[in-house]
Amino acid sequence: MTLSRFELMNKNVAHFLLGISMVGLTSAAEPSQNLLPPDWDPKMAADKVMAGLVNTTAPQVKGTHDAEFVCVGDRAFIVSEANDLQPGENAMWPHMYVTLSVVNLKNLAVEKIIPFAKSGQVFENATLPKGACFVPRIIQKDAKTLRCYFSESPGLKQTQTWFIDFDIDRMAFENQIHKAKLKTAVGIFDMQPQYFCDDAVAQGLKKPLTGLPLFIFDSFKVFDGRIYVTLNNFSSGLNALAKLNDDLDTFEIIGHYNEPQALWLTESSVNRLPDGTWMAICRQDGEKRGYLFTTSKDGKTWISAEPSDFVPNGANSKPTFNKFNGIYYLGWQEASYINKVGRSVFNIDVSRDGKTWERKYRFESEKSFQYPSFHEHDGSIWLTVTQGDSDPSRKERIMFGKLE
Repeated sequence: MTLSRFELMNKNVAHFLLGISMVGLTSAAEPSQNLLPPDWDPKMAADKVMAGLVNTTAPQVKGTHDAEFVCVGDRAFIVSEANDLQPGENAMWPHMYVTLSVVNLKNLAVEKIIPFAKSGQVFENATLPKGACFVPRIIQKDAKTLRCYFSESPGLKQTQTWFIDFDIDRMAFENQIHKAKLKTAVGIFDMQPQYFCDDAVAQGLKKPLTGLPLFIFDSFKVFDGRIYVTLNNFSSGLNALAKLNDDLDTFEIIGHYNEPQALWLTESSVNRLPDGTWMAICRQDGEKRGYLFTTSKDGKTWISAEPSDFVPNGANSKPTFNKFNGIYYLGWQEASYINKVGRSVFNIDVSRDGKTWERKYRFESEKSFQYPSFHEHDGSIWLTVTQGDSDPSRKERIMFGKLE
């Protein structure tokens, strides 16, 4: 792969070299490290951001969630999962499908909404099984092509991760889908959870497994010219660091991190420390909530995850780690409720060194503020986020706009 190709990707993929250590997290900002003025109001700053967000979801959609996006030129291309029958989302609902929204960055007008995979859909080369299409992800493949990934969820069967390409000039998808591949220590297989679980067991996993889902999670970060993601088996609480090959069709498992196995860790975000050490922040489910951190010197062998005093009162929801313009951004869901609405508080803390943090944004909303995604493009930071009005899940529309 040529340098120019990675330069193109780096315009649309968050670049992360997060200098954060588990022992160095502190909430007390040193004067020399201050990034924000003394009178900075995180809630007011967040309110201004939310006031500028626009709805990118089709009018007929009742439930939607888990958006990701890339920006190319003057447009944002946003993928999300959706359904037209009921609020919320669920991998067991066969009426869940995946869709792409095209937004003009100059005026935030939604130019086009294109569903691209649904239960039983017939393509030129394959037919999807009956069941949900779920957890879409998107990356810019080249100057004219976007690649969208999604997972099928056919009831209690093994899920398969597929991909389909989108032609930017034609503003249309090809009529073929292709099976993504998973590379483990023993070979290359169709990207299905059984092979992911087998690899985890071979690396010492002992807890019970459901084996059902496998999702691309913290997606498409570039380190040393290679593209990395995290993989997640949500129902079993399994996580791994993986590397995407140059053809963007095979995910190679580098290492699993599932300790302590008594806990249910999921939906991680991974970065590298200045000395090359890998670090992951993991959502925690089960009886406990909040976030745990784990590190690895080589990406293969990880220490047992531990909590951090800096991220107190965390909820079981997606965290974010980004670095924009030399500043680190740490996003995490707070367990506090606004008028009894879950996932209604989301904090973003910033740091120059990854050790001393300041609160830059505090999103508080009865519409919720959950599962955001952030990317830099042409000097601005853009975001997507799930919100809603009345359903307890608040998973009713995908909002898009500018963070700063």
